[in-house]
Amino acid sequence: MSLFLSSLKTKAEIDQAILSTVDKVLVLRFGKASDLPCLQTDNILEKSASLVQNLAEIYTVEIPEDFSVSGSVLEYVQYFDISYIPATIFFFNGHHMKVDYGTQDHTKFIGAFVDKQDFIDLVEVIYRGALRGKTIVTSPIDKSHIPFYELLYQGY
Repeated sequence: MSLFLSSLKTKAEIDQAILSTVDKVLVLRFGKASDLPCLQTDNILEKSASLVQNLAEIYTVEIPEDFSVSGSVLEYVQYFDISYIPATIFFFNGHHMKVDYGTQDHTKFIGAFVDKQDFIDLVEVIYRGALRGKTIVTSPIDKSHIPFYELLYQGY
């Protein structure tokens, strides 16, 4: 867990953050504090927080080991189909912002950011796009800095 970033522990806290963050990008990092890529992402988010404070609010969301906890963040984990961590999700004025990373999944950034400038550029593009009314923007991150995961969807 990050010492300098606020953490959201329940679904109600996440809902409140989504609804109360106005005219700023809401950044939610889903993951586990014991995971090395999550620690790398948290480090980048901490270093970037003061630089994007006028554009974004940043929170970490810890995914619990116990999946039977009611009112937990697992509803969001299931809704956004978070199977790889860390996963970073963006909102603006209560609306989920999608980003075209050149991968199959536009709902979240999967994996760790390579450097803080990638994160800062991404937040700025999301912010400017959201102010123009867009719900999906194109990622400014170099393709070599975006982790690629093969996503397999199974029909029911």
